[in-house]
Amino acid sequence: MFRPLSIFIGTRYTRAKRRNRFVSFISMTSMIGLALGVLAMIVVLSVMNGFQREMSNRILGMVPHATVVGVKPIDDWRPVAEAAMKNPEVTAAVPFTEMEGMLSYKGSMQPIQISGVDPALEGQVSIVTRHIVQGRMEDLKPGEFGVVLGDITARRFRLGVGDKITLIVPEASTAPGGITPRLQRLNVVGIFKVGAELDGSMGLIHVEDAAAMQRWAPNQVQSVRLAVKDLYAAPKVSAEVVAGLGDAYRADDWTHTQGSLFSAMKMEKTMIGLLLLMIVAVAAFNIIATLIMVVNDKGADIAILRTIGATPRQIMAIFMVQGTVIGIVGTLIGGVLGVIAALNVSALVGWMERVSGQHIFSSDVYFVSNLPSELQGGDVLLICTAGFVLSFLATLYPAYRAAKIQPAHALRYS
Repeated sequence: MFRPLSIFIGTRYTRAKRRNRFVSFISMTSMIGLALGVLAMIVVLSVMNGFQREMSNRILGMVPHATVVGVKPIDDWRPVAEAAMKNPEVTAAVPFTEMEGMLSYKGSMQPIQISGVDPALEGQVSIVTRHIVQGRMEDLKPGEFGVVLGDITARRFRLGVGDKITLIVPEASTAPGGITPRLQRLNVVGIFKVGAELDGSMGLIHVEDAAAMQRWAPNQVQSVRLAVKDLYAAPKVSAEVVAGLGDAYRADDWTHTQGSLFSAMKMEKTMIGLLLLMIVAVAAFNIIATLIMVVNDKGADIAILRTIGATPRQIMAIFMVQGTVIGIVGTLIGGVLGVIAALNVSALVGWMERVSGQHIFSSDVYFVSNLPSELQGGDVLLICTAGFVLSFLATLYPAYRAAKIQPAHALRYS
């Protein structure tokens, strides 16, 4: 089978081990270092993807994807919901009222965001119904002023189902300050735990109770909450829905309340990726030292090749082939092992917890009780491409030095 001279000699140098075992050892360590760097990048980025997925599912499963907010209280939310459902991206539309206040219990206080919901419809737009750990969502009945609190809030106040707590909400008035506090006694009918900060900052009441606290009619609501197919299309979808309803409504979406969190998570992934890329770069540029030693070791061979007619370009290609082979093999090994590790890291951590008897991710401390991992093909392709490119760039300088060797000088001092 025909092979170009540069490829034939370059691959032969990669396999040769008899003349200088130290050079072969350095070549092998460069390959192993590159493989470990690629493996580490794939595993770490997959774990970060898993954490981002968990946070997205939990936080964005609780907060509204988008809302159609009335400039004034909406008297009948159903026509608005019907108009929203005509958009193919909208999967559900339910009544929703939101307000902020303070919870007070035995002298302790904390801020709270209260959402007025319809318990019968809330499951269409929220995951909260699947995360009730005490009580029932159906116990939110109009007129009884029941509340479903998060687990963190319940533990902070040491509350359980059946306890009573006071909600303080601001109310506009003609008093000199313009705002007076209004107190409402609430009955705890349920506790949810989704494993996110919302467990300590959100509470749910019946939408008619929220209207009563706002001094509205029982059928009035603040907005219509939408669930959409593509979370990142929520701003566009809500704007389209509002455009068809007129000036009496405005659009809002999750990017206004949670956008900074997910932007920070994306930036964190980018920065960690760049830091890990430095590990790959160090391993790749070890190829420079390897090839320089190979060039010094093969000086006489280079001189003979030049004497029998090899061009400087062919000499340069020989060592570029050798370094590139080291980079390709190391990157491929690291890529395969990284994919295997990323797919099994959750099971591995679970096995370590069972063997050691210690919980690495305790649910009492962390928002997740296991190590999530989500392998993305785009990340693997990007990491492997970076490994290939860095390995190739590392071959240029040693190969250039080899091409500049003068045959007479090399044979004289060999």
